[in-house]
Amino acid sequence: MKKFFLFVFSIVVSFLPGIVGAVFSPNGPSDLWYNALIKSSLNPAGWVFGVAWAILYILLGIALFLVITDKEKKNKKTLAYWLFAINIFFNALWSYLFFGLQMIGAGVISVAVLIFISIWLMRSFLKINKTSGYLILPYIIWLFFALYLNGMIYYLN
Repeated sequence: MKKFFLFVFSIVVSFLPGIVGAVFSPNGPSDLWYNALIKSSLNPAGWVFGVAWAILYILLGIALFLVITDKEKKNKKTLAYWLFAINIFFNALWSYLFFGLQMIGAGVISVAVLIFISIWLMRSFLKINKTSGYLILPYIIWLFFALYLNGMIYYLN
C-alpha cells in the first residue's frame, strides 16, 4: 500500500508544471497573443502538446517513483531529489515566462537551462536506477524540440 501512495505522489508531483502551465496556456488574452505569433512550420497542432506533455509527465513520475523506491544508493538520492525539484520549477517557470509574461526570449533561456538541468537529472537518476534515467530521455528530446520551437518564435517575431 505504501508503494501505491508513493507512485501516486510521484505522478502528481511530476504533473505540477502541467497544472501551472494550464493556468497560463493559451486562452483568453494569451490565446490572442499566441495565435498572432509567427511560428515554425514544424509547430504541431495544439492537442499534440497536451498529449506529449501528459506522456512525458507520466514518464517523469515513474522515474521518480523508481528512484524513491530503490533500496540501494540512498546517499545519491538527495542530489537526485533536488535536481527533480529544480527541474519541476523551471518547467513551470517556462509557462509563466512565455504565456503569462509573454517574454519569448526569457522562455528560450528557461528551456535551455531546463535542458541542462534535465541532462544532469538523467545522469543522477542513472546512478541510482538505470531505468529511471532512461525514462527521462524522451523528456530531454522533447525539450530540445521545445527549444527549437521557442527559438523560432523568438526569431520570427
